[in-house]
Amino acid sequence: MDEKLSLLADLIKLANADGQFKEEEQRFIYAIAQQIGVSPKDYTRLFNEHIKSTPPKLEIDRIVQFQRLVLLMNVDENSNSDEINMIKNLGLKMGLNPIAIKQVLSEMHNYPNKMLPPEKLIEIFKLHHN
Repeated sequence: MDEKLSLLADLIKLANADGQFKEEEQRFIYAIAQQIGVSPKDYTRLFNEHIKSTPPKLEIDRIVQFQRLVLLMNVDENSNSDEINMIKNLGLKMGLNPIAIKQVLSEMHNYPNKMLPPEKLIEIFKLHHN
C-alpha cells in the first residue's frame, strides 16, 4: 500500500507544482487512485500526512508511473517550467534514464494532446535502457 500511496503523492506534488490544484488534475488523480485500488479514506490521507517516496521496484512500473506523470502534466493542456522540472526530478528519483526522460518530454509535443502512445514510450525507454 505504501508504494501506491507514494505514487499518488508524487502525482499530487506534480499537480501542485504550479501552485494550482485544478479540478481536472484532482479528477485524474482520483481516477488513478481508484484504478490502483486505493480506498477513498487512504486517498484523503494523502492530503493530511507526509507520505515517504517509494519508487516502484520494477522498471516497467516506474515507466508506467512516469507516463501517469506526463499525462497529469498535460491534463490541463498547460505545462510550465516548474512542472517540467519536477517531472524530470521525479523521473530521476525513480531511477529512469535522464536521456529517455528528456526524449519523452520532447516527443510528446508531436502527438495530439501531447499524449505519447504507450508503445512509443516503451520504445524510448528500451532505446536508452540502463
